[in-house]
Amino acid sequence: MPVVANSPARGPAAADLAELAVEVAQAAGALLLARAGTALTVTTKSSGTDPVSEADRAAEALLVDALLRARPGDGLLGEEGADRAGTTGLRWVVDPLDGTVNYLYGLPGWTVSVACEQREGDGWRGIAGAVHHPPAGETFRAWQGGGAWSGERRLRVNDPVALDRALIATGFGYLPQVRARQAGVAAALLPRVRDLRRIGSAALDLCLVAAGRVDGYYEDSCSRWDWAAGAVVAGEAGAVVTPLASPEGAVGALAAGPALHAALRPHVQP
Repeated sequence: MPVVANSPARGPAAADLAELAVEVAQAAGALLLARAGTALTVTTKSSGTDPVSEADRAAEALLVDALLRARPGDGLLGEEGADRAGTTGLRWVVDPLDGTVNYLYGLPGWTVSVACEQREGDGWRGIAGAVHHPPAGETFRAWQGGGAWSGERRLRVNDPVALDRALIATGFGYLPQVRARQAGVAAALLPRVRDLRRIGSAALDLCLVAAGRVDGYYEDSCSRWDWAAGAVVAGEAGAVVTPLASPEGAVGALAAGPALHAALRPHVQP
């Protein structure tokens, strides 16, 4: 795997970081495909319905090893515990298997998500990302100022879209009380839109917004690794992507074309 050089003056090109994200995400996706449908050791995290499998951990180990070999000075933030402070002002935010329940059930809504973020003040800003969807053999990629892509096809969000004609993707948390609250939001929203979709991978939902296969996405109970790469893809495709905080303290995302984002936000902001 090639090392992405870090120039003291400019830093690495965002396009090169996106290329690295694609490479490692596809490698992890190949590992997951090879293990799909086999006997997997499964434990749980936040609740009994929040699983993590040995495949999750193996894919994250692959991602971490590949990224540190290519960019040894960068930081890491990963769902399965791959946290590491870096020295370059860049960090990689990885979700080795977004959609574990789908993966375990043999459903196609699962992805590998890899984002590169740059420190900005006290926070972080996504500058490159890749979301690999192994069941479909499709990889979404984007970098700051370079647009969003699937293969050679440049992606663009649907805009303008009226709220009552909008197909909206969403997701739900794992804790019963969080699901109950989110069900109330969805029930109030459903009569106002074309329909709702629950696919099971926040990263994929954001890429589907970018590709115009859904019109918008909201979810307030996910974690940064769920949406970091997808937010770069959706943003570079023309979506307005803003944080969506939950009453429980999680921070998810709201993404849609500019007109729909403005219309949708009052209905989904807790």
